[in-house]
Amino acid sequence: MDTGAEVVVVGGGAAGLSLAWRLLDPPDGVPVPRVTLVEAPPGPLRPPERTWCFWEAGPGPYDSFLTASWGGLRVRGPDGSGPVRSLGRLRYKMLRSGDFERGLRPRLSALRRVEAVVEEVADGPEGAIVVCRTADGSVSRLPGRWVFDSRPPAVAPPARTVLLQHFRGWFVRAERPVFAPDAVELMDFRTPRPAHGLSFGYVLPVSPYEALVEYTEFGRVPLTTAAYDRALDRYTRDVLGLGPFRVLGTEQGVIPMSDGRHPRRAGRHVFRIGAAGGAVRPSTGYAFAAIQRQARAVADALHGGRCPVPPPAYSARALAMDSVLLRGLDTGRIDGPAFFTGLFARVPCERLLRFLDGATGPAEEFSIGLRTPVPAMLRTAAEVPLLPRRPRPGPHQEAPDDRL
Repeated sequence: MDTGAEVVVVGGGAAGLSLAWRLLDPPDGVPVPRVTLVEAPPGPLRPPERTWCFWEAGPGPYDSFLTASWGGLRVRGPDGSGPVRSLGRLRYKMLRSGDFERGLRPRLSALRRVEAVVEEVADGPEGAIVVCRTADGSVSRLPGRWVFDSRPPAVAPPARTVLLQHFRGWFVRAERPVFAPDAVELMDFRTPRPAHGLSFGYVLPVSPYEALVEYTEFGRVPLTTAAYDRALDRYTRDVLGLGPFRVLGTEQGVIPMSDGRHPRRAGRHVFRIGAAGGAVRPSTGYAFAAIQRQARAVADALHGGRCPVPPPAYSARALAMDSVLLRGLDTGRIDGPAFFTGLFARVPCERLLRFLDGATGPAEEFSIGLRTPVPAMLRTAAEVPLLPRRPRPGPHQEAPDDRL
C-alpha cells in the first residue's frame, strides 16, 4: 500500500499543473503539502502540445514563458472592416503548453509524478484512493486526503444548448513580412458562412514572418482534417494573401460550448477542476484565466486548513447570459458576425474582455447588453428558462484550452 499524499492531482494539463504549482508554494510558516501528480503515459491519452491564450492587466506569473503578447486586437467584418483597438491596461497573451511545463519544472520537482492511466477514483470517509494502471500493466493504489480530477466525465452534463467550437491551425512562416505583430486578429469573418453557426479566422502573429493561423467554426459537427485544410488554404492565400509560406506545425481541437452545469464536487474528498469543473466559458471557449482563479482559491484554502472545494468559475448571472447567447446563435436568431463585430465596435475592448472574463458588475453588463440586438436577446431570454436540459450523447469532450 502506498504511504499516501495530502493531495493527488489527476491530469497534467493546464488545470493539473497550475494547481500543483500553486500548492507547492505555501505562505511562510505553512508546510509544503505532499502532492502526487498522475498523468497518462506518452501515447493517445496524453494531450498533444497546445496553445493557451488569455488576457490580464500588467505582468503575470507566467510572462517569462510566453510565446508572444499584444496590446491590441481586431475583429473584422465580412467586408474586412474593423480597426485595431487598444486593450487599455490589458495584454492578450499566448502560452504554449510545452513552455508552460518547462517553466514550472523547478518548483514541480518537489512533487511525485506517476505515469499511469487512472481507472477509478474511490471516495472514502477519510480521503480517496486513485486506482491506476502503469504502462507495464501493474495496478497502483494512490491514497490522498484530497483528489483533484481534471479528466472529462464519462457523460457530459445535460444542457439546453450545445455548440462546438472546432478548429484547426497552422503555424506558418512566410517568405516576406506579412504579419503586423502588434495586434491579434481575434475574429476575421472574411470566411465562408457555414449552413449552421458561424466561421472566422484567428491570427496570432509571433513576428512579421510567423504566426499561428486558425480556421474556426461554431457549429454542431466538427469537420474532417481535409476540410479544415481546404478552408485554411483559402484563408491564408486568398484572404490574407500570404504568398509563399511553409507550415511549421499544426494543432486541432474541439471545445464544447454548452449551458450544462458542471459539478465541482465528485465526493467528500474528490473535486473536479479545469474543463471538467466548469472552467470553460460557455460563450467563448476561453478557460485559462478561470483555471488560474480556481487554482489560487484551492491552494489558499488548503494552505489555510479549509475544505479546498473549487469555487464557481463564473457567476450565475454570467452563465445565464451565456445560455441566452448560445441559444440565439444556435437558432440563427442572432447573427454571429454582426453580433461580435457590433460589440467590439461599440464597447471598449478592456471592458468587453473583463465582461468575457466574468469580472464586470450589473451596471456594466446592462450597458453592454444595450449594444446587442435587444429584441432578439429578449425573446431568447424569455424562451431559455422553458427549455428542458437534455442528456448529451457520448462522452464529454475535453476542452483543449486553446481560447483558453
